[in-house]
Amino acid sequence: MTEILPADPSGISRAATLLQQGALVALPTETVYGLGADARNGTAVAGIYEAKGRPSFNPLIIHIADVDQARRYGRWSDTAEILASAFWPGPMTLVLPLAEGHGLSSLVTAGLDSVGIRVPAHPTARAILRALGGPVAAPSANPSGKISATTAQHVLTGLGGRIAAVVDDGPCTVGLESTIIGLNQPRPTLLRAGGLPSEAIEAALGAPLDVADGAEIIAPGQLASHYAPHASVRLNAQAATDGEVYLGFGAASGSGPDDLTLSASGDLVEAAAHLFDRLHALDRLRRPIAVAPIPETGLGRAINDRLRRAAAPR
Repeated sequence: MTEILPADPSGISRAATLLQQGALVALPTETVYGLGADARNGTAVAGIYEAKGRPSFNPLIIHIADVDQARRYGRWSDTAEILASAFWPGPMTLVLPLAEGHGLSSLVTAGLDSVGIRVPAHPTARAILRALGGPVAAPSANPSGKISATTAQHVLTGLGGRIAAVVDDGPCTVGLESTIIGLNQPRPTLLRAGGLPSEAIEAALGAPLDVADGAEIIAPGQLASHYAPHASVRLNAQAATDGEVYLGFGAASGSGPDDLTLSASGDLVEAAAHLFDRLHALDRLRRPIAVAPIPETGLGRAINDRLRRAAAPR
């Protein structure tokens, strides 16, 4: 049985104890729920891959309590300092060259010489990290390739009975995985659009980001097929056809009894927070999903990235 832990001192202490013992614990963050294991424990990290059915060439992000810890695991730079000062804690991951003597399991990095690091803003996640006193490897808490979890119930639906515990602290506020910036490239590179708009990062740097071509897997979330419901997904649809359910946005809203919307007002922040929850709800119907057009600006870029991967051939 998977324990359901409250987001209070007793639940936080229990979660930290389980992680110290090498168990898997799903943690709430502001982005999505993460499936956590002590990143220094190779057996525990292997359990993440087993529970999720995750390809071993797909690296993991480590979550830490503060910037000082980041310097222990990744080689720091002036650019890292600028971005960390501006956006940590928050929904941004920095991919840095591995520091000497980092002590991380090689399974975390999938054999690469770099590591993705994030300081989450969620108070419960940070309390667990402080109680553990070390890094937690935590991809999204869902079966590999399926819809990410933004509530504890989503976690239990996908991984119940396969992990030790989930800490239930309600729905995630951002609802999209972190934006990943590669600082192991010649120039700062957008590796994955996410919960922090790339425009904000470019403003902090005073320069545009390069964009990864996706030819090789160097960060999480780069698999072509990902976040996928059971049925097919059709994008940029003005309306549903026979047999489909509709996921609307703004003025484009469905008329069927099972249709849902990401944001009736066309608010991209609201749409991002609702994306995975709405996909979970429609997926339970086991019918093809038609999705309204989403603007390719701000958080719309991350929303469209997830939708394109959900719609990709499997």
